[in-house]
Amino acid sequence: MADLPMPTRTPYPSDLTDEQWAHIEPFVGPVGGGPKEQVHPRREVVNAILYVTRTGVQWRFLRIRPVSDVV
Repeated sequence: MADLPMPTRTPYPSDLTDEQWAHIEPFVGPVGGGPKEQVHPRREVVNAILYVTRTGVQWRFLRIRPVSDVV
């Protein structure tokens, strides 16, 4: 099963480089064994995990803040 294409977006500092992804891609298995289809590219899932572990998703790191942030 081929991986989904990467979306076009501004990269985060925590995103993997192409070289880093080439090293770990063989260890990140494809979706399988269940009824669900793959929704997100595997690399984006790893990027999201790295983002959360690096930033802890602190409020100031969120790109889009709710309107309630004005208060």
